[in-house]
Parts: sequence; structure tokens; C-alpha cells
Amino acid sequence: MGEIRDILNIPSVTGVRVINRYDADNLDRALFEHSVWTVFAEPQTDFASETFDAGGGIVFAVEYLPGQFDQRADSAAQCIQIISQGEKPRVRSAKVFVLEGDPSAEELDRIKKHLINPVEAREASLELPETLAEKFDTPETVETLHGFTALDHEGLKAFVKQYGLAMDVDDITVCRDYFASEHRDPTITEIRMIDTYWSDHCRHTTFLTTIDEAVFDDPLLQKAWEDYMATRKELGREAKPICMMDLATIAAKALKAAGKMDKLDESKEINACTVKIEIEADGVKEPWLLLFKNETHNHPTEIEPFGGAATCIGGAIRDPLSGRAYVYGAMRLTGAADPTVPVDQTIPGKLPQRKIVTTAAAGYSSYGNQIGLATGMVDELYHPGYAAKRMEVGAVIAAAPAENVRREEPEPGDVVILLGGATGRDGIGGATGSSKAHDSHSVEKSGAEVQKGNAPEERKMQRLFKKGEATRMIKRCNDFGAGGVSVAIGELADGLSIDLDKVPKKYEGLDGTELAISESQERMAVVVAPEDAEKFIALSERENLSATPVAVVTEEPRLVMYWKGNKILDLSRDFLNSNGAEKHIRIRANDPQPWQKEITGSFADNILALAKDLNICDKRGLSERFDSTVGGRTVLMPFGGKNQMTPIQAMVHRLPEDIKKTDDCSFMAWGFDPFISEKSPYHGAYLAVISSVAKLIATGADIQDTYLSFQEYFEKPGTDGTRWGKPLSALLGAFEAQMGLGIGAIGGKDSMSGSFEKLDVPPTLISFAVTMGKVNEVISPEFKEAHTVVQLLPEYDESGLPTADSFVALCNKVTELMRGGRVLAAWTPTMGGVAEGILKMCLGNGYGFRFNKDLTLQQIFGYSYGSFLLELADNSGLPEGAVMIGAPTETPGFLWGDTAVAYDGLKSRYENKLEKVFVNNIPNSGLPMKNFIKYYTLYRSDTETSLERKDKSTSYFIGSLSDLKDHIRIIEGTGMSTEPDENGIIDVIVSESCLRESKLILGEVLT
Repeated sequence: MGEIRDILNIPSVTGVRVINRYDADNLDRALFEHSVWTVFAEPQTDFASETFDAGGGIVFAVEYLPGQFDQRADSAAQCIQIISQGEKPRVRSAKVFVLEGDPSAEELDRIKKHLINPVEAREASLELPETLAEKFDTPETVETLHGFTALDHEGLKAFVKQYGLAMDVDDITVCRDYFASEHRDPTITEIRMIDTYWSDHCRHTTFLTTIDEAVFDDPLLQKAWEDYMATRKELGREAKPICMMDLATIAAKALKAAGKMDKLDESKEINACTVKIEIEADGVKEPWLLLFKNETHNHPTEIEPFGGAATCIGGAIRDPLSGRAYVYGAMRLTGAADPTVPVDQTIPGKLPQRKIVTTAAAGYSSYGNQIGLATGMVDELYHPGYAAKRMEVGAVIAAAPAENVRREEPEPGDVVILLGGATGRDGIGGATGSSKAHDSHSVEKSGAEVQKGNAPEERKMQRLFKKGEATRMIKRCNDFGAGGVSVAIGELADGLSIDLDKVPKKYEGLDGTELAISESQERMAVVVAPEDAEKFIALSERENLSATPVAVVTEEPRLVMYWKGNKILDLSRDFLNSNGAEKHIRIRANDPQPWQKEITGSFADNILALAKDLNICDKRGLSERFDSTVGGRTVLMPFGGKNQMTPIQAMVHRLPEDIKKTDDCSFMAWGFDPFISEKSPYHGAYLAVISSVAKLIATGADIQDTYLSFQEYFEKPGTDGTRWGKPLSALLGAFEAQMGLGIGAIGGKDSMSGSFEKLDVPPTLISFAVTMGKVNEVISPEFKEAHTVVQLLPEYDESGLPTADSFVALCNKVTELMRGGRVLAAWTPTMGGVAEGILKMCLGNGYGFRFNKDLTLQQIFGYSYGSFLLELADNSGLPEGAVMIGAPTETPGFLWGDTAVAYDGLKSRYENKLEKVFVNNIPNSGLPMKNFIKYYTLYRSDTETSLERKDKSTSYFIGSLSDLKDHIRIIEGTGMSTEPDENGIIDVIVSESCLRESKLILGEVLT
């Protein structure tokens, strides 16, 4: 109701009823009636009936598209089966909406468009079906594309367009020549499978493109390029292709060669970043493995936010899980355009930003909360560029005893077992779709590419993989992410024979091609020795997991698939590994633009603007949708202090040792600023590394044994060499940071499709930093007492970047001060500079702050990445080189020289900016609340406005009405417009906290 009235601005709807509808089939009447109050409805909260009276309201129903996983229906069917101990019934669910009032046909259409995303759902029939059984016509074989090998260049171009392939004409030419060499035409399965295998999502086509020439006019970029080329020479890699993948990974190779990354665990399995660690459990040291991974689902979340975000966390979990590790902590970092923009300003062909951000948060949190994963940090970056395509990033951390992880080369005769969920049409084309730029029709035509996650199914795999007796049987493992059977099983060994008839299906009617390429979130492929197969299947069944042998490892290096007794795919491993036609590009990188903030205006103006900046303001309403404590391993709550308002900068979890006691914990943090990166990708990436590491240090970690993983997200580069210059510049910045700090990136994820028609995402390179420590070393960021606060800064070079040597030395100095007990709270400044850090450190325990009057506004509000704010525990002298920032005050308020800004007004702006999007139990301006008073508002001009109470007792001069928009609700009867009537009058409800703010900050009391 609130969405219809406040988001869609349709006051003609006066009431809404929502009814969960269940249709059940393949069960007797008595069992159905018994299930009504044991499965479908809760007696204490629900009404239940087989018919209902709409009372004259407008009725319509919404259901998932055929093939989309419906968790409500599936859970109901499982529960009924538990009761009956018999066959699983067929269940279908829908939501029935009854609208009261008198909306017009146009308004009703807008409501339906708001409620029904065509990618996942449709309007359902209101008629009772005769049966839920569906009839499928399954073809007997897959199509052979006769005449393919005879196609010329123009014919191949038309072929790519006809079949909607992600491949380009050069790739399809390679395919034609390969099949010609085998003297046959391909099947459609082979073409679809190759298209998936060679997609940018699966094979990093953009990052593996050979760079024939790179031109730089800027000396900073030119020097970084020369450093990269010198490193290639030192490592003897001159014969290797020069490409962005080489640049992205070479720092770790160089540091490893220099003996600086000796704890890195390497194998032919490509699952997640893996580090050898040693933990102390019950006083005894044990060898363990620490795994971490970042994952994006930008494409599916853009078109179907709930399922896309849910599968983002599901996909992130699968990677370390396939490494036989238990995932115990997650971090979510997303990018969006402004979600407070009215729905009617939505870009045609797009979902509204508010719809995307709220539904994606619901999807990710639903999956994480169900699977039992502590999501320790949640943040969202707002930048206009993310209107091109949303950024949805999940990062997870996991661990396992080293003795439970066995990694061996598969041998001929070994069995491949498909573990977990069944295959359906949802998820077909996910890899290729993620590799494409979007246009205005993507929402309508990309439905099959998005799956619905099934968290309880993956939870079963987590339980199974915690058992050493099961994991020690696994020689190699791969998750069923992008590409489904073709990639998940296809990567396990050079030679494989796959029987698609054995692949469990969600429903009948799937052909061989669909079985080969459909992705699935809750499936795993494991290789075991023949003699271990039955034992592994038995352990799986104890967890209620389907485990089916579907393939065997073969001697000949070919990937072969059979369906209905026919060989429908037979490809050479060398051909598959070629990744298609070799790509070449000449790159010209644009010069970095000035990126430092120029601070203008007064102290009050800047700190008030900072508090309600979308990227600085309170995001507890978003974060609290996620369970941060499940599992009991969380060391730092997401928000600290007695008010739980100071956000942490790194998440910390105790390791998942279930039986013994350990104080060993992992730290994870992220770094990135899109507003710097859009000016200079080089500086943005360098500072992303610096920021991620600094956040670990500010939380109490040591810089030693720190590891990185990168997330790259850029516009679709096409053939324009200047567009390629953005990711190249960013990777050069990250390369210089890694080499300077001696910290390498041992993993990452590149997404190169952030374009929508003429819109592009900002150049994005996020750095995730991970390390280990002890619980008693952790420091939370909220101010503990009214002690002196200082800033320690590194040296900055002529381009404004912290020099690597000085930053490392500073990190060591801060750690020394912390270990010596001199630091009570710490913060490293990010997007909002020192002022942001001070504001957030104060809010946790309700302190005000008096800034050193000798500080300039540039020092307070400008960038100072790589520095540290420290609350000192004593007054025994300032650390060498420290800059006095000031001290917290018991009296709330923020003071600098003669300027004072009231605490309440600042806090109100900070808390309420995103309140209408992510409700945080703060008085909501969209609802009638206590302590809200009715006023007339007279609109005098754009700059002068007064509020006058009806009894004429008080009036306030408050400046522009726009200053109040976050704090007012227009009274019913005048509409929701902020435009005045013919007399210049608007009826509003205004909160008292807003009046305090206006009185103390924006003006003075007139009467």
C-alpha cells in the first residue's frame, strides 16, 4: 500500500489485500485438507479458505514463469511429502492482490508493471486448473547445423545474429574451420556449448586480448607501463602475450618469485584464493587453509534483482565450498544510481533504481540468512554511472583443516558425480548474457538467464563438505556456475564422457542442449575414484542430497556428451582451450584528470552536506536486513557503540573450529572510490589497494601476510582503444600499489559489460584485502572516551598518492601503537575525509567533537587516503608526526573555531537520507508518528520559506523548502506535490527534530 501511494503516487487505491494461493495436485483430498493448517497456513496469524470474497475490489494474481524455481511451492511440497511419507505432490503458488478504491485503467497498468517483473513472473489465471501435470514434447535428438562449414564471412555474420551468440565473427570462423577439419557440421549443442565456454564471463576474453601497442601521453602511466614490462623481463615472460590478464596477475608472480608469498596454496583447481595458515586450537597449532572469493552478478541483478542478488551470494559461496572449505563470513558491496529519484524518472527499458536496490537487498539477505551465513559488512555505492548496469558484488571467506582437502589429478576411469539440485531451463544463457551489454529490451528477453537460488539445498552441501570422511574422497571438484554441465564438468579433466540422460531434471521436456548449458546454483561436480563412488553417494544421501554418477574420465583428451544414446557433442580439448580467435587491440590511455576535492563554502555547509550525502549517510536500514551474527563467530558488530551507529571498516570473524576453542580470526575489508576512478582509473585503483589495506590496519590487523583479490567492472570496450585505456590504466595503478606494498592479488573477477546504450558504469576496480589475527588485537572504531584524536599521515608524491614505503612504515607504526595499548579507536579516512571519520566515530556513543581551530577546511573535508585517525588512550605525548585533530566532547555538537553545528540536526540528516528507501525504525516521514505537528507552509520564493503553526504561536524562517523534503509529509487531501496552491499554501507534517535543526542551523526564531 505504501509503495502504491508513495512510490507510484496513486492515491485512488484505498486498500490492499495480499493472499497466498496454493494449488496442489497428486495427493488425496484428506491430505490436502490436513495440509491447510500444517503447511499452507499458520493458525495464529492466517485466515485460510478455498474461496474468498473480493468485496468488489480489483483482483489479479501473479506467479513465477514456467521453469523459474518457486521456493514457496517447493517447500510446501517437501513438507507435505514429510507428512505423507509418500510421493512428492505437485504444488504451485501465486500471490493474489485485491485492490480497493477506484484506480483508472492506466493506474492499474502501472501497479501491475511495478509488481510484475517480466523476467521472472507473469499475471496468473484466476481459474482453477484441472491438473498441474504438464505435458512436454521432448525432441528425440538435437539439430545438426547442416551447411555450417560452407558458410562464408557474410553467412557467418548472419549466423551469429540469428542464434544470438556472444561470439564474434572471428570466433565463429575458428569454429567453422575446426569442424571443417573434422569433416562434419556441428550440432546446435556444440555451438551453444562453445559460445558458453568462450564467453567473456567464463574465459575472460577481454582480459586475454593481446595488446599490440599501448600509448601513454602521461608520464605517470608511461612509467607504470615500463615497470610492468621490466617485471615481465625479470620473470622471463617476454614470449608470453601482453594482455590485461598478464598485467592483473604478474605482481603476485613477481612477489612469489621474490619469496614474499610463500604461504600461497596453488593447484590446478581454480576455485578461490587459498592461503596456508596455522591456527591455535585448544593450545595446539593446526595447519588450515583460508579461502576467499569475490563474485559479481551484475547482469542478472540488473534485470531480476531478487534472483540475481540471491545467486550472487550463492555463487560466491560455491567457489570456496568446491575447495572443500566452510564459508562462515560474507561481505556485500553494491553500486547503484540514486534510489531516491522518483519512479517516473526511470530510464526507459530499466527497472526503477529503488526497485532494484530494495529487491536485490531482499534477495541477497534471503539467501544468506537461509543458508546461515554471517554477512558482516553491507555497503552500497551511489554513482550516476551505475544506472547503466547495477553492480552486485559478494565476497566470502572460508576455512578448512588442511587434512580434509585432497587434490589429485583425475585418472581414466574416475567417476564424476553430480551433487545437489536438479537442472531446469532457468539459467540458460547466464554466462553469455553476463558478457553482453544491455539495451532497452534486455529486461523482456533475458528471463531464462536468471535463476532463483535454493539456499537450503546449498546448505546441505555445506554440511556434507564439513565432513572430512566425505571431502577426503574428492580428488577434484568444480561448482556449477556459468556454463552448467559443459563448463563445470568440462573443466575437471582433459578427457570426459558425459551421459546427459543421467543428469537429474526439474521437469521433463529438456533437450540435450538445455541439459548441457543450463547453470545451477546448488550443484557441484566431484571426481572420485571408482571404488569410492558408492560410499560418497551414501554420505550424500544422509544429507538428503541427490548424488548421481553422470560422467567418467577418459584417456583421450576430448569432451564427449551423449543424449538419448546419440553423441551430440565431441570436441577436442585443444580446440576448447584455444578460447577462440586470438584477439588484438591497440590501446591509447587518456591522461588522468584532476581528482582531488576542492573544498568551498563554510564549515557548517560542508558538514551538513556530508551528513546527507548518499555515500556517507546512515545505511543501517540496508545492513540490518542481513544476519551478521549467525554462527556465533562474529567479532565486530556491523555498527558499534551504545547507539550502534558507528560502522565498522573491516569485518572480523573467529575461524570455524566447532569443537575446540580458538582465538584466531580473519579480517576482510574493501577499498574503492568511484568519483576518483572516473577522473583517473590509475589513481582510483592505487588508492583502492591502499584503502583496503588501511582498513585492516585500523581494525587492529598487521600488514604482514595480507592478500588481495580484485573486482574489475568496466564498460563494454568494443574496438575503441581509448575505452580499453580505462581498465589498462586501473590495472597499472593496482600493479604499482602491489609491487610497492609487497602485497599481491591472488584472485579476482572481471566484468566487462557495464554498458546500456550510451551509458557506462564508472571505471571500477575494487580491492578486497584479507589477513589473519587474534581476537584480542581487534579495535572497534567508535570513540570510547573524550580523549585526544590525532591523524597520522604517509608521505604523498607529486600526484597526490601515498608513497608505498611511507605507507608500509605508517601501518607498522599504527600497529605498534595499538599493540602498546595507546589506541582506543581508529579510522582510516575514505570518501568523506577526516570529517566523515570523526562524525561516524562520534555517533556510536553520542559524542560531539571540537576540531582543532588551526585545521583548514581542506584538511577536514578533503581526501586523505592512507592516513589514520587515532583516539589516544593517554596524554603521554603525541606520536611523532601526528597532526592534532581535536577531541570528542561530552556535549553533543560539532565545533570548529567560532562555528557550531548542532548534533541533533546533523544526526537527523545523517539518519533520514535513505529512510524512505531502507526503513531503519527511525520516524518515517511517510507515516503518521508521535511528536509530528501540523503546520502551514508559505512558499515565499526559492530561497525564503516560513513555517507557521496553525495557532499562530510560532513561526520559523527556514530557508528553502528543499531543505525540508527529507523531513516532511504532505497532508492527505493536498496530494503529494511540494508545489503550493494558488494562495502559496501547502499543508505539511513536520517532525520536531527537523524544527530543531532548522532553528539551530538554517535560521533563527522570529517569534
